[in-house]
Amino acid sequence: MSDLPQQVTATPAALSLIDELKAAHGPLMFYQSGGCCEGSAPMCFPEGEFRIGSRDVKVGEIGGFPFYISPQQFEYWKHTQIIIDVVPGFGAAFSLEGPGGLQFLTRSRVFTDDEIGALRNAGRI
Repeated sequence: MSDLPQQVTATPAALSLIDELKAAHGPLMFYQSGGCCEGSAPMCFPEGEFRIGSRDVKVGEIGGFPFYISPQQFEYWKHTQIIIDVVPGFGAAFSLEGPGGLQFLTRSRVFTDDEIGALRNAGRI
């Protein structure tokens, strides 16, 4: 359904960094951390290096790679579009971009009523 709003998207800067990480590490995957060691940071791993739980939710793809979130986090965020950006700094130590002086950052926007309706009708929320 192409009329559905994307539940996760990435800025041009994030997509550029994803391309660099792909060139260095091969296929990737993303997970929106919900706390613990890394706070609420979007985490980037080589594909298969992070174990996805059976209840984790795939909310979409960025840069052609899957983006997952825990079911608890999804309940909080299901009415928002997750926008992955990049900022200078050393963020998530477990994420591939961590040592490079840049870090992925989650921004968001609340879906409109029409977007929420479309996602609900499609069974996405």
